[in-house]
Formats: sequence, structure tokens, C-alpha cells
Amino acid sequence: MASYKGRKPVDPHVLMVDVVGTKHISPHVIRVTLGGAGLDQFTAVGFDQWMRLFLAREGQETLRLPTRSSSMWYAQYLATPRAKRPHVRNYTVRAFHRDLRELDVDFVVHVEADGSSGPAAAFATTARPGDQIGLLDQGVGYNPRHAHDWTLLVADETGMPAVAGICESLTDEARGLAIVEIPSGADRQAFRTPDGMRVVWLHRDEAQAPGVPGALALETLRGADLPDGVMYGYLVGESALVTGGRKHLITERSISKAHVDFVGYWRHGHAAR
Repeated sequence: MASYKGRKPVDPHVLMVDVVGTKHISPHVIRVTLGGAGLDQFTAVGFDQWMRLFLAREGQETLRLPTRSSSMWYAQYLATPRAKRPHVRNYTVRAFHRDLRELDVDFVVHVEADGSSGPAAAFATTARPGDQIGLLDQGVGYNPRHAHDWTLLVADETGMPAVAGICESLTDEARGLAIVEIPSGADRQAFRTPDGMRVVWLHRDEAQAPGVPGALALETLRGADLPDGVMYGYLVGESALVTGGRKHLITERSISKAHVDFVGYWRHGHAAR
């Protein structure tokens, strides 16, 4: 995550959790279910709760995790020799099943032309029950700090879990608009949405000129007929989408900067290290 910190976690701990199972729920999304005693220390709060995942590097037989859960975890991480450090990636909680003590995480899987993929996609595609990863709760991004009449959500496929979690956590009386761009119609997900919240799904494979991920959502936002009243906007996903969307709302729609938050999850053409 970048550009915005949101609400802090309630009681964060660096936890060791186990892979319970995996499921290819759509052409571009693999859902990994995590469980184990470590989740006894996890406090689920809903919305777009996000976490750091610590993933073993290729060839690592043991997962070396930081022991500190405050901001000092990163200094401890950097003090670890690079070859022994796990990969660290940020992901949103898709669902927490308290009765089962299980947590679902959705991984968007992109495979390059040469067949390669990033560490997170590689983990999701090869994970097996019993595999272990680390987890550190980082809080919630969605954080309106003013009275508002309606909510605007804009995301690409990487932000779809955030939109789902937020919609499922809003009150029944909430109203607004969610614009979600996904690779194909088969990647659409069903989730609880307040009656007053309209979800617009955009399928890149059906667009005449789909462009880079997020471009279709940004174009749709620019042409959207937005509801009246005071809004709170939350934009998540590819960097150009969220920064371009925020600029549009502020400069062309005259929305207050304080009423629009954004988080750039990734940047097209730049692989995370």
C-alpha cells in the first residue's frame, strides 16, 4: 500500500498461519484459505482490512519472520540477510470465518508471456495444505472522516476484495456507486451490497480498446453521472487509475481533497521486488 495509511490495526501480531486449501474461483483469481492457531490472535474488523503476507523464497525450508509487530518489524526485516528474508506482499482480507478460524485471501494471477509470475502469484498457484506463511494485520484503508451522503468506490481487479469487504460492511442504509474493472465477466464476484449501492462492472475483454488495467475504470469515472450530496471517495488499484481518478474528482468535479482517499496497490509495467 502507498499514499494513505487509513485506520491502524487493533492488536497486530506477526502470526504464523497454515494453508488450509486453495480454489481457482475465476479465470484470474485464486482464493487461498488460511487457518491455524495463529489466527486466534487476529482481530477481524471488516471493510478492506489489509495485511502483510510473508512468503518463503524459493529454496527456503524455514520461514524466518520478524518478531516485532510495530513499525520496527521492517528494520528487523532489513537486518536479515537478503537470501533469508521472505517475500513481503500486501493483501486484503476477502473473508474471515470466525467459527472455522479461517481467513480467505484472493490472489489475482497474472502470467507473463515467458510463463513467469511474481512471488505472490507463484505462491497462490503452488500452495498446498500445510504450507506456512506469515501474516501481520495492518488495519483498514477505508476511513471517511466527515459526514457524507454517499460513497464512491473505484477499483481494478486487485481492488475487488476491498470493494467487496467495504460493501459487506456498510450499513443497509448506505448508498453510492462502485466502479469495478475486471479482466473478464467470468471474474465477477457476488457479495452483499446495500440496496442503495450500485455496482458497475467493467469487463476489459469486452472493451473495444481495453488499454492497460484501470484505464477503463478511469474513463468510466470521468463520464459517470454521480449522485447529489456530499461524497466520500475511495479509489484502490493500479497507480494511474487511483491518482488519475483523484485528480479528476478534485480538479474537474470540485470535490474537496479531504473527501477523496486513494491507495496505489501496484504500477503497470513495474514488477514488485
